[in-house]
Amino acid sequence: MTSKNTDSTTNNGDLLAHYEHLMEISQQLNSTLDIATLLRKIISAAEELTNTEASSILLIDPQTGDLRFEITSNLNPNETESIIVPMEGSTAGWIVKHGEPRVIQDVSQEESHNKNVDETLEFKTRNLLGVPMRAHNKVIGVLEALNKRDGGRFNEQDIKTLTTLASQAAIAIENARLFQQSDFIAEMVHELRTPLAALKASTTLLLRPNLPQEKREDIIVTMQGETERLIRMTSDFLDLARLESGRSHLDITAFDVKKLIIESIDVVRQQAIDKNVNIDIHGEQLVASGDRGKIKQVLLNLFTNAIKYNREGGNINVGIQQVQGRDKLMTEISVADSGYGISKENQKNMFQKFYRVADTSGYTQGTGLGLAIAKHIVEAHGGNIWLESEQGVGSTFFVTLPIR
Repeated sequence: MTSKNTDSTTNNGDLLAHYEHLMEISQQLNSTLDIATLLRKIISAAEELTNTEASSILLIDPQTGDLRFEITSNLNPNETESIIVPMEGSTAGWIVKHGEPRVIQDVSQEESHNKNVDETLEFKTRNLLGVPMRAHNKVIGVLEALNKRDGGRFNEQDIKTLTTLASQAAIAIENARLFQQSDFIAEMVHELRTPLAALKASTTLLLRPNLPQEKREDIIVTMQGETERLIRMTSDFLDLARLESGRSHLDITAFDVKKLIIESIDVVRQQAIDKNVNIDIHGEQLVASGDRGKIKQVLLNLFTNAIKYNREGGNINVGIQQVQGRDKLMTEISVADSGYGISKENQKNMFQKFYRVADTSGYTQGTGLGLAIAKHIVEAHGGNIWLESEQGVGSTFFVTLPIR
């Protein structure tokens, strides 16, 4: 009898510790406002709390209504971007439509399990538990735990635990989205005020009847420049907003890295000629995996900056090589200029939104969003972007991308 009481006390103690840990994780989630970090914390917690081999988050795209893999613990982000799960004929779709948890103890006996997803992910699912992610009475996605360790089966406690975690995670995701939206809108309005103020001042001056024709033409040129700046800024705002909210999805293909670099250099060649800047390419012929159009956007930003902040008659060296990443081989692209370099203080902020470094004449150029956009694009591919710079010598920007 004493032994039974002891076992019961132990079990109750384990259960209490389990729920205390769940609440601790929930508090951590609600204090995280970066979407990518938040998603990684959620899937890590799902595996830990259910003792499973892998976990996934599928979210409903607010614009298209598609159910997409947002993150899965056994793949890099770029490998899940293009995977859409059908609402009909899939376990996750069933969970979204019914708003209820679903347990499949043996997927080989379940017709509704979408085997195409396993083939795409190259992952063998034995059993799974999926629960709806509900925020403000609306299902925004599905949290799945896959393959109980040691051949175990999902039990009632697993369902309750994952359901509680999913509810907390959904609220945290919605809060992070709202925070990023409001934060971004505030920054955007602040940045728009400068060119708008310049345009207002210009129109006031143009209304003066005694304004000399030469001065009038100068003001019109200024207005044209500020208008173009507003157009670039709003385009960059839209790009960054889509990337930060997760609404921008990657079209993953294999592409020749050197060919894309040459194509991008052709776009900026006239800028280089105007400044008498020479561009050289060296390195290996590698095939990368990624969204070719978005990587071209990154390269164009790096090449434009390398020309803009270079010396008259300077050089740009573009390198391509294969490097060992954390868990796989990567393509590394380097863009080195012979400009004036960037101070240590400025280097810390180069990938921040709206941060701009003045050129040698003290003029601050651009929208300050190009490198922030580049960082989002590269990291969405599972790569990295960073810089090395020495004042008076020049700067080198590095980008890594998965090799095919």
